[in-house]
Amino acid sequence: MNNPVATGLGFGLLFVLLMLRVPVGFCMAIAGAAGFGWIVGAGPALNLMGQVTFNTLTSYEFSVIPMFILMGVFAARGDLSRELFQCARAWIGHVTGGLGVASVLAAGGFAAINGSSIATASTMTRVALPEMEQSGYNGGLAAGLIAAGGTLGIMIPPSAVFALYGFITEQDIGKLFIAGIIPGALGMAMYAGVIMLIAWRRPHLMVRQPKASRAERWSALRKVWAVLMLFVLVIGGIYAGVFTVTEAAGVGAGGAWLIGVVRRKLGLAATFRCLAEALRMSASIFTLVIGALIFGYFLTVTGTTTALIRWLAEQPLPPLGVLSLILLGYLVLGAVMDELAMTLLTLPIVFPVIVSLGFDPIWFGVIYVMVVTLGMITPPIGMNVFVINSIAKHVSLRQIYVGVTPFIISDLVRLVLLVAFPALSLWLL
Repeated sequence: MNNPVATGLGFGLLFVLLMLRVPVGFCMAIAGAAGFGWIVGAGPALNLMGQVTFNTLTSYEFSVIPMFILMGVFAARGDLSRELFQCARAWIGHVTGGLGVASVLAAGGFAAINGSSIATASTMTRVALPEMEQSGYNGGLAAGLIAAGGTLGIMIPPSAVFALYGFITEQDIGKLFIAGIIPGALGMAMYAGVIMLIAWRRPHLMVRQPKASRAERWSALRKVWAVLMLFVLVIGGIYAGVFTVTEAAGVGAGGAWLIGVVRRKLGLAATFRCLAEALRMSASIFTLVIGALIFGYFLTVTGTTTALIRWLAEQPLPPLGVLSLILLGYLVLGAVMDELAMTLLTLPIVFPVIVSLGFDPIWFGVIYVMVVTLGMITPPIGMNVFVINSIAKHVSLRQIYVGVTPFIISDLVRLVLLVAFPALSLWLL
């Protein structure tokens, strides 16, 4: 059996398992181990599975993922997201569209200490959606802007996808986090602009709120000190070189727990519940990582990566043309696949192509995360949309997709800007 046939059968087995609704991590592990065993032998394949599993679970570098997840869980339990929303509402809720902008700003702030789009979307749905609907906001539009705001969790550091990108491509995770700050802030600003534009064109969809008093505004502002402290502690510490990314994750998790304890939100029972939730989330991610690594070894022994690089190099296109094809493929793939699965399955193949074309790997990391962000809100399978619909069942999927469409257009514009102006990603490095 030649390698192209083995590659085709390996991907075929992978897709069959996916259609049978086998978890993605197990799909990649089974298909990768079966293909590797067919080419190299059953013994080496079994050794590979054990070695990859052991090395991944005992890797010091990989500990950054569960630590950042734990920080986000502690922060959510400590009601930091609600305080962010109340602060933003007090300062700008009285302007037309202000409550929607407050939701986006709160989502961005919570993303800065959470790092998960799905967690941000689900949290803000519970915090902001009821208040917007009670204030007269259109339900579909309110849910749509929350779905879009949730995607800021991938771009604004800390980010699990940035961390995985760094592991897979062997890039500096701290630099990736710093590179995501300006694009993340740009995303917040563009989302706010979209909301204000909709409010100007269709004011009946967004009702203005009474203006908060000066005392109420300053009182709300004083309550967000914890979010600012955590962000400065984690990102500022990395940027200043005080500690490594892995150390920053541990410091952030410990800081979020202390804040919850001081505020009497995290007792012994609540702490154990948070630990259990973080453990479940981390276990699902590690299963994906292990499966993707095994499948990656299979692709290596078949020569798939080398063949793809050679094929793309032979195309009569400039480097930006090849990059455009890759990004277009990711936009299509992101509409039907989870962001972590897409990262682990495709990045080991695509990244060598990007390097061979001479593109900056940190810059491409930001571009890649931007494309993955789009997949979270793009039909037919936008994960953030489904999460919000599962919580707010009275708002249909169709209404949410209609509400999120202007933000998808905004993200496409932002993607073009990031490709055209690399300095937006690299200026802080």
